Amino acid sequence: MYEDVKYTIEIPLLLPCLIIFGAALIAYAIYCRLHLRKQIHKIDKMLDEAINGTFTEKEYNETELSYLESKLWKYLSSSAISAKNAAEEKEKIKTLIADISHQTKTPIANICLYSELLSESEFSEEQKDYTERITAQSEKLSFLISSLVKMSRLETGIISISPKETPLAPMLEDIISQAQPKASEKGLQLSLICTDEKAVFDEKWTNEAIWNIVDNAIKYTESGKISISVKSYEMFVCVDISDTGCGIPEEEQAQIFSRFYRSENTSSEEGVGIGLYLARQIISAQNGYIKIASDTGKGSVFSVFLSKL
Repeated sequence: MYEDVKYTIEIPLLLPCLIIFGAALIAYAIYCRLHLRKQIHKIDKMLDEAINGTFTEKEYNETELSYLESKLWKYLSSSAISAKNAAEEKEKIKTLIADISHQTKTPIANICLYSELLSESEFSEEQKDYTERITAQSEKLSFLISSLVKMSRLETGIISISPKETPLAPMLEDIISQAQPKASEKGLQLSLICTDEKAVFDEKWTNEAIWNIVDNAIKYTESGKISISVKSYEMFVCVDISDTGCGIPEEEQAQIFSRFYRSENTSSEEGVGIGLYLARQIISAQNGYIKIASDTGKGSVFSVFLSKL
């Protein structure tokens, strides 16, 4: 009898406790959700500022932030400092490159000019040989400095490449015109298969990239021909530069686009190993790429793929 009374008294007390506990649980869940939303909003704002380049260090009370927010803030702060330092270093490099270009241009031009004037004077054969060597070396130095400056500008993003839809024929005809005297001097046949194709590229820099490949083809071809042809694909236009030169061994084909790389087979020829590196950098900057197919002693085909989009 007493036990029945005891249970009758406890059951009415238990129900309000359960209701209060449930309400507290719901309130806590709502609080956690709101707090989490607030944290996500802060993190989202930090990331937006970092993406837009406007993130700056602020005073945060770490006791009020989650561990994740605190770590993210520290990471973004260090990233912002690194980006600022990188921008300052880039500006210093830009200034240095401009100084090198400016300070060396006039002296080298003067050396070339005076050596040419000397070659017109009445000298002995030995003296003429010396002046010719001075001219050749000064021209090589001029080319080297010009190539190094271009390479540095590309690597630091100083050079602005602006691709736009352009017909290929005028650029390729200009390259043929530039290369013809050098090819004729070696008795090489130089040909271009006409095309009306268009692609998206920066005409000035793409001209330089393809010229570097054609110049190499002439340099390493002793007899035969160099030809330029164009093929169209769905996404790309391919410019093929083929030659009947010495060819490139398979084990070296992956290295020829590296900076300053020179094969032992071609070490006797003039060059510094920058031309193909520059060519790949320029084409890659325009969402294109270069492929090579070559057999030793049978020649090479360099395929330059330019985007249509």
